[in-house]
Amino acid sequence: MKRRSFVITGVAAAMAAGIAFAPVAQADETLRIATEGAYAPFNKKNAKGELIGFDVDVAKALCAEMKVKCTIVAQDWDGIIPGLLAKKYDAIVASMSITDKRKKKVAFSAPYYANYLQFVTKKGSNFKTGKAALKGKTIGAQRSTVSSQYLAKKYKGVIKLKVYSTQDAAWLDLKAGRVDAVLADVYPSYDWVKKNPKFSFTGAKIDIDDKIGIAVRKGDGDLRDKLSKAIKAIRANGTYAKINAKYFPFDIYK
Repeated sequence: MKRRSFVITGVAAAMAAGIAFAPVAQADETLRIATEGAYAPFNKKNAKGELIGFDVDVAKALCAEMKVKCTIVAQDWDGIIPGLLAKKYDAIVASMSITDKRKKKVAFSAPYYANYLQFVTKKGSNFKTGKAALKGKTIGAQRSTVSSQYLAKKYKGVIKLKVYSTQDAAWLDLKAGRVDAVLADVYPSYDWVKKNPKFSFTGAKIDIDDKIGIAVRKGDGDLRDKLSKAIKAIRANGTYAKINAKYFPFDIYK
């Protein structure tokens, strides 16, 4: 959803050997960051194929705060952690939830926003969220996300769960009437509902204590700490607030 002083191969070895880098040398290094590119408004591609969105803006702000160059690449969600572990890039800034399962594979920075879940349905569908009302309903969610995991656990044997490789695919099936509802993160859902007025939120927000962080490889503690420090800095200096206001009329940090 990077590395130490910032990243690529030779730097890692040098850091492990205890070699200090001057600020100028750090600025010459490149921090390689992955995002999904299919999760508006957090990460997506514009008409030119460029990666844009909240996650991308935050990543660039963090790189600027740490005084390093960064390159941002798109990676399919299902392969995003394997790509990090294979050293295709140094960090993941892709609205990734900090979970105990993921912490077995990667390390996380401090959170850079908090997430909630909420159902989205077609207006006038009279959709109810209780287990009895959901019996036999087909609910969509993106694969390998907290939404699909929540549905699989809470509504096992109650609903027909349909999972998708991207959030956009889930939205397409909702529009086509192939699912009764979609459960997703509330902030990207907010963006989608604004653009699709025939649909609306249903039921209350679901608080699952979901914090979103930046994933790095285990052993990259120095990079993780620098990213956490940079998150705190852009919150304090107003940079984060400007990025937040570009996408949402409310603070999504907490």
